[in-house]
Amino acid sequence: MRMVCEHLSTLEQLLITRGVAITYRGQAWSMNCREWVYFDCFLDTSAIRKNMSFPDFVHDHSHRGTHDGQESGLVCTSCHDAIIGYYEPVAGKLVFQG
Repeated sequence: MRMVCEHLSTLEQLLITRGVAITYRGQAWSMNCREWVYFDCFLDTSAIRKNMSFPDFVHDHSHRGTHDGQESGLVCTSCHDAIIGYYEPVAGKLVFQG
């Protein structure tokens, strides 16, 4: 199994250790994406950033698609990897805060 870059790997491992299911892993969207991992939760990026430190090139990502899906998470713009969850909290699903 391929893993995300070192800049997001601690977050990825924390999610996996806490038992959050992976819903997709691979090259999402375009050739500009390397390893994007989608988790079955909402990622509270503000809370995660308070509990974890990331380089300046790790950006919040949010896509509210009308026909191509909705998502939100963190993207490493240096390595083109991402940790992604639901666009907004979903009833019955974990809100992950780090």
